[in-house]
Amino acid sequence: MSNSTLSHETVPGAAGAGETIGRIGHAGLRVSLVLVLGWIGAMKFTAYEAGAIQGLVSSSPFISWLNSILGVQGVSNLIGTIEILTALALVLGIWSARIGALGALMAASTFALTLTFLFSAPGWEPSLGGFPALSVVPGQFLLKDAVLLAGALVLLGEALQRLAWTGAAGPLART
Repeated sequence: MSNSTLSHETVPGAAGAGETIGRIGHAGLRVSLVLVLGWIGAMKFTAYEAGAIQGLVSSSPFISWLNSILGVQGVSNLIGTIEILTALALVLGIWSARIGALGALMAASTFALTLTFLFSAPGWEPSLGGFPALSVVPGQFLLKDAVLLAGALVLLGEALQRLAWTGAAGPLART
């Protein structure tokens, strides 16, 4: 059998299985982002988590100024509130493309910001020669946010497609 013949053959049931797996993966992506943002957001209201992120916040050229206004716990509470609202918007995005787009944009913004900590926080392991060797914390811990950012962008794209398809008919437009 030639390669051209093989390239035109189909695997019985592959399209249907692919569609089903894609839907499950999409739902899992939404649930995962909601779980990460909601759970970690709720933890931000504890002194433990506020202390854990203090160094990241302090080293950030984008948000370090918040410490002088709100204090360590206040900044952590603000971040937690934003993360919980983002998780809620992602849940409501199941029914509302507009709210879903807002939630996905908020999630993408959150993860884009946290990825900047890779460059502003001391995250390179000196015992391994520094860059590109990442320390466990915060380096490797923050690197996962690249995947979370990609997931948020998938949900944002999906919500924007729903908005375009429905013409955003009403506040709870659903496709």
